[in-house]
Amino acid sequence: MNIANDHNPIEYFQKWFHEVDKAHPEDEANAMLLSNKGLDGFPKSRIVLLKRFTWEGFIFFTNYNSEKGKAIAKDNNVSVLFNWIKSKREVLISGKAEKLPENLSEGYFESRPERSKLSAWVSNQSEVITSRKILEDRLKAYEVQFQNKTIPKPAYWGGYIIKPSQIEFIEHDPLVGFKRITKYMLRPDYSWSKNIKYCQD
Repeated sequence: MNIANDHNPIEYFQKWFHEVDKAHPEDEANAMLLSNKGLDGFPKSRIVLLKRFTWEGFIFFTNYNSEKGKAIAKDNNVSVLFNWIKSKREVLISGKAEKLPENLSEGYFESRPERSKLSAWVSNQSEVITSRKILEDRLKAYEVQFQNKTIPKPAYWGGYIIKPSQIEFIEHDPLVGFKRITKYMLRPDYSWSKNIKYCQD
């Protein structure tokens, strides 16, 4: 597929993602830098993991009561950066983060390993604690509570889907010192416009 003839950026993201994942399996191709406006008004960035992508957008899971969850509830404009250094590629996505329907979050939670399910109960993200022992004691308590039982999804844990309004594909060419940027913008009719430009790296 040639990007010059492609008007479906999600499909092109899929192509790039699988190429990067295959070429460099030792790296986490699904690691993405999520940025949004923090509760204090300043931009905040943190690494989260892409768990799935669909024609609608890009999905990750977190604690809704975390600082980022509270910030998204206040202002759901976000951006995401995939920085695939070894492949000399980047993808920059801007859009709105919306909570997934509860049944989809529950379905994903059920697929997680038991230890990961317990960690969702143990760790209150952004909470200040005085020692590691507090977490260890919580873990032991939940292990007893849920012993031989199905571990339910906490009400405060779930997924977001980032519905993109623009996506940029950036290809670096260090030999000539230029990069190619292919930018897609979502139109009101949900089709995509496309613009390609070259600039110095």
